[in-house]
Amino acid sequence: MQKASSGLRAGSRQSGESSQRSAGRGVNRQVLADHVYEELLAALMDGRLEPGAAVSIDGTARDLDVSPTPVREALARLEHTGMVRRVALKGYRVAPVFTREDFAELMEARLAIEPVNARLACARLNPERLAALEETVDALKSAPRGPSFAEYKDYLEADEHFHQLIAQQTGNQFMEAAYGALGGQVQRFRLFGGVGITDAEYAIAEHQAVLDALSTGDPAQAEAAMADHIKKVRARAIADAPED
Repeated sequence: MQKASSGLRAGSRQSGESSQRSAGRGVNRQVLADHVYEELLAALMDGRLEPGAAVSIDGTARDLDVSPTPVREALARLEHTGMVRRVALKGYRVAPVFTREDFAELMEARLAIEPVNARLACARLNPERLAALEETVDALKSAPRGPSFAEYKDYLEADEHFHQLIAQQTGNQFMEAAYGALGGQVQRFRLFGGVGITDAEYAIAEHQAVLDALSTGDPAQAEAAMADHIKKVRARAIADAPED
């Protein structure tokens, strides 16, 4: 519990005080929950909250100068990503880092779902939807990629938004839900390598290739481009990852 508290305090006291003042001006609960979520996610991604550490609801609330309610809501969201786990009678703990087996299973699932998403989305694309995808690729290209989470957060968000948009454009609620179940794990898998963003140039080129394939209107080409991207992500991550 102490580790969780100190892990947050170093990077969040000033922003927590700001949030408390904002709360006094009537900021709604969702804004507070979003703020807590971002602070906790940054602490997880930067390694200030280590695998296995307890995350105290009351301690986190004190560190961020908020009530326990937005902390509970933020932790529930993080549980969906797999970054934290709720243990019966013990509260929340930081999840262990992906093992190679975990990672292999995640990538196997992504290969089963995302190429199909690209194929289905390709058949339904219109100029507005294509423009939205182009915007995410442009955001990916311009996003900073520094060593800390604060510096590469926008990059990860653009990456996730690209894949999420494709899932949303399949027209299949079950495929979208299947991707949603996986999408939450993507940030956790970033900790598998433990080295932040090292493959940006390759990943950006692959996203552009998927976009170009979607633009052709050829579902088979879009499916193949997405499969190629996922396979290359898998290969790079395994090469960068430390031994178990």
